[in-house]
Amino acid sequence: MDTQQLALVFPGQGSQKVGMLAELGESFSIVKNTFAEASDALGYDMWDLVQNGEQAQLNLTETTQPVLLTASVAVWRLWGEQGGLRPSLLAGHSLGEFSALVCAGAIEFADAVRLVRSRGQYMQTAVPVGEGAMAAVLGLDDAQIVQICAEAAAGTGVVEAVNFNSPGQVVIAGQVAAVDKAIELLKAAGAKRAMPLPVSAPFHTSLMRPAGEKLALALADITVRQPSIPVVHNVHGKTESDPGAIKALLVEQIYSAVKWVDCVETMVSAGINTTIECGPGKVLSGLNKRINKSLNGLNIESPASLAAALDFIR
Repeated sequence: MDTQQLALVFPGQGSQKVGMLAELGESFSIVKNTFAEASDALGYDMWDLVQNGEQAQLNLTETTQPVLLTASVAVWRLWGEQGGLRPSLLAGHSLGEFSALVCAGAIEFADAVRLVRSRGQYMQTAVPVGEGAMAAVLGLDDAQIVQICAEAAAGTGVVEAVNFNSPGQVVIAGQVAAVDKAIELLKAAGAKRAMPLPVSAPFHTSLMRPAGEKLALALADITVRQPSIPVVHNVHGKTESDPGAIKALLVEQIYSAVKWVDCVETMVSAGINTTIECGPGKVLSGLNKRINKSLNGLNIESPASLAAALDFIR
C-alpha cells in the first residue's frame, strides 16, 4: 500500500492490563529493551510490574501513563524493525498523543516517560480523590450533551463534555454532584446509556487547569523538536510543526476536550484509509471504524496481530 494511506495511532488510559505485550516481549527483544529503558528512567522494573503486578497498581494514573507510553513506543520500534511501512500521520488519544510525539522524534523517550509520570501525578492531585467523576454517554448527539451539561452545571458545579470519541459516544466529567445530575438529565433526554466510569479524577475538564500549569513548568525543561512525521493533536484535530506550539497544545490538552472524531476526520481527509493501533487493546480501532466505516483498523499487541498488520500493508 501507499505510505500516504497509513496512520499509526496510540491508545490512552483504560487500555492497560496485567500481562499486556507478554508474547511480544518473549518473541522480540526490542520490546523488553524498550521497557528496560523506561525502567532506567523511572527507577523501577516496569516490565515486572506490567507482567506480575496488581491491576490496581497499573490503574494508578501516575503508573498507567508511563506504562502505556512505553508499550506504545515498544510496538512502534518493533514495527520499524520488522520492516513495517512508515506512516504519513500519527495520532494518539489523550496520553497517546505523547506516545505519538515520541515516535515522531519530537520528544526523547526517557524525557517523555518521566514527563507523563509527572503528568499523571499532576492530574491526580488537581482534584482530591472522591470529588471528581467521569461517565460515558451513548445515543445522543454532541450538541445535546453539551447543552445538558451546561444545565446540570448550573448550581451543582463543573460538568463538561470531555471526550468526543465517535458519533453517539461522548464522555463527560466534572464534580461528582454535577456529573450525577447530568446523568439523570441525559437519561431523561433519551440517552441509551449514561454510566459512571471507574476513574479517579475528572480528566480533560477545566478542573485540570492546575495540572496544566504544573505541566507547563515541567515542559519548560524539555526539548521538543519538529516532528519527523506530522502528529494530529487532540485539542483542535490538526497537525502542528512548531515546537513551542506543540508544548502549548500539550498543556491545553490536559484541561480541554479530546476531539478524537476531528482527529480521525483529518486523517481521512488527508487520504488515510488504514490505521494501526500500537499497544494493548483495540479501543481506537473500534472508535475509528464508527467514525468512518471505510477505514481499515488493525492493532498490534501480539505476534499474531503483528504478522497480520505486516501482511496487510504489503
